[in-house]
Amino acid sequence: MKTALIIRHVPHEGVAGYRQPIEDAGYAVSRIDVADPQFASLDLREPDLLIMMGGPMGVYEQDRHPWIACQLRRLALRLEADRPTLGVCFGAQMMASALGARVYPGPAKEVGFHPVEIHAQAAAGPLRHVAGVPVLHWHGDTFTRPEGVELLASTALYAHQAFRRGRNLLALQFHAEMGEDPRFEEWMEQWPEAVVEAGRCPQALRRAHETLGPAAVAAGRAMIAEWLEGLA
Repeated sequence: MKTALIIRHVPHEGVAGYRQPIEDAGYAVSRIDVADPQFASLDLREPDLLIMMGGPMGVYEQDRHPWIACQLRRLALRLEADRPTLGVCFGAQMMASALGARVYPGPAKEVGFHPVEIHAQAAAGPLRHVAGVPVLHWHGDTFTRPEGVELLASTALYAHQAFRRGRNLLALQFHAEMGEDPRFEEWMEQWPEAVVEAGRCPQALRRAHETLGPAAVAAGRAMIAEWLEGLA
């Protein structure tokens, strides 16, 4: 059976709605936290599919989080080998950094449900499923465009919302996996300042999660399922 490994950078940021299409594609899914002592010795080239999820830290905070540099070195080897890799939010920023891009604080916090603008070259690919669908955004960092990648989506605040390289590397700044996961409430409790900085009302954001979340997750699942079908 094909293997999929989820790297979890904080306990309340898991694969959420993306688990179903990954399992439906025939992968045996396992997970490891960066705090696990075994994480430092893992060869990240081994799993058939690697999924890196989000986290509140910045790629540039390596003094505070020494595991970031260790993970980046091993991730670069995987990307060099063109092994199937999915990065979400912080995971996408890690992919960008491992490909030589600079990661840095963005112009403002982007928190809430709204659509991404799908670029013309991506209109017929997996991201077509999220076109026009309000999906969750919860980030404050961005990155320069890595060399050799194709930009797929943007928002007014963040031009680099998604990129791919070939068929096997996909990086998503937005959270189309979130919308039905009860851990959303942990996000609200862990990072209330992000909601305020983005000018959002906490209760309105909770209502948006209830009303818009299921459609966002359905679109996200369809997107990931199509991407998995197309892996080289």
